[in-house]
Amino acid sequence: MQDGATQGLASRTAEIAALDADLSARRAQVAQRRRLIIYALRLAFTVLWLGSWELSTRLNWVDPFFVGQPSGVVQRLWTWITEGTALGPLWLQAVVTMQEAVVGFLIGAALGVVFGILLGRIEVMAEVLSPFIKGANAIPRVVLGSLFAVMFGLSLWGKAATAVVLVFFVVFFNAFQGVREVDRNLIANARILGADNRRLTTEIIIPSAMTWILASLHISFGLAIVGAVVGELFGATAGLGQLIYNAGHTFDVNGVFAGMFVLAVLALIAEGLISALENRLVKWRPSRVSGEIPI
Repeated sequence: MQDGATQGLASRTAEIAALDADLSARRAQVAQRRRLIIYALRLAFTVLWLGSWELSTRLNWVDPFFVGQPSGVVQRLWTWITEGTALGPLWLQAVVTMQEAVVGFLIGAALGVVFGILLGRIEVMAEVLSPFIKGANAIPRVVLGSLFAVMFGLSLWGKAATAVVLVFFVVFFNAFQGVREVDRNLIANARILGADNRRLTTEIIIPSAMTWILASLHISFGLAIVGAVVGELFGATAGLGQLIYNAGHTFDVNGVFAGMFVLAVLALIAEGLISALENRLVKWRPSRVSGEIPI
């Protein structure tokens, strides 16, 4: 009797496991199909966009002198890759700009995280510094870019400083809000169990705010590149920003778009690296099973 019940239970368990495996396989197929559809639509959008742009210039609906054309952009990129630019090899310009952006990103992100957590934990400090932070955030970054150009000259630090300012406030406000959004019951329970302020911050506050902080990094690296390029516009001897500046002043619209394309590619590569870092740091987060592709 007992053996029969055991066999029946084992049979039902096997059936449930088989159904679960079948459901997981179907979900994977749906997710794969959805990803393929998304990539196909992206490709179709790109072809439609570039095709309409090229066609409108070839039919003289718009003047290519003012808006350029995709074939001209590709030709300019090929010239830069094979023959170099007026400032030197294209890869060197990319390295210079990325170096400025990475330095500014790391410094700005580190300062933003530290001050965001600090002010999020110390309410009095947040109240005292609040008007100063809001006032500094309201200052146009272009003004600061010109100031840094005067202070640091043509060195790397003028461009990196502009990137720092752009990155800092985005990361700071996200880190600050992330700390404020931590579950107060979780903090109270940790205190009941004897956690001091240091352990509370390192084991409760920071992990809980990590999603907010990492979300800000996706936005802030693009801003770091913007800061580096803006700094190069105020004065530089190399870099993609200077390359775009020179192209604009010689009415080379295709060169401007070619420089923008290189910047976009570099930003997408950096975005992929940040996403990989995010997935590594927040392994506890539920994985995507519906096949959605993040923006």
